[in-house]
Amino acid sequence: MSTDKNALAISLFSEILAADQKVRYRLTSVLPKGMEISHFSILNHLAWHEGERSPAQLAETFNVTRGAITNTLGKLEWAGYIHIRPDWDDARRKMVAISPAGRQARDEALNAIAPIVDNVIEQLGEEGVRAVLPILRELRKQL
Repeated sequence: MSTDKNALAISLFSEILAADQKVRYRLTSVLPKGMEISHFSILNHLAWHEGERSPAQLAETFNVTRGAITNTLGKLEWAGYIHIRPDWDDARRKMVAISPAGRQARDEALNAIAPIVDNVIEQLGEEGVRAVLPILRELRKQL
């Protein structure tokens, strides 16, 4: 890789990592007490996609280990935000669904982060956000 490409790659990843760090800090500071970004992400996924998911499907979706997803699901179940039941077709598997309390917690979290998101969209402009989304999706796929 040439020096110019190295510098470009370093700049790209530096910006992505810095943005990630800032987003995590800003979101964590406004999420409801006790809620982590991973909790919100799972609740949002379950609310958005309706129906149930297996822990393995969630681990694949969020690119984490099954152990990590099991830990997070345990915390969400303890909080009453999800229901975990055996898979009626395969007793070795479990199925996860969002509970009414989980849907309410997710909605509260969305309301808390909405001003942050609104501010970013206002600063960048709707067209700017629409323009960058396909690039970010492609970057995520490439990684």
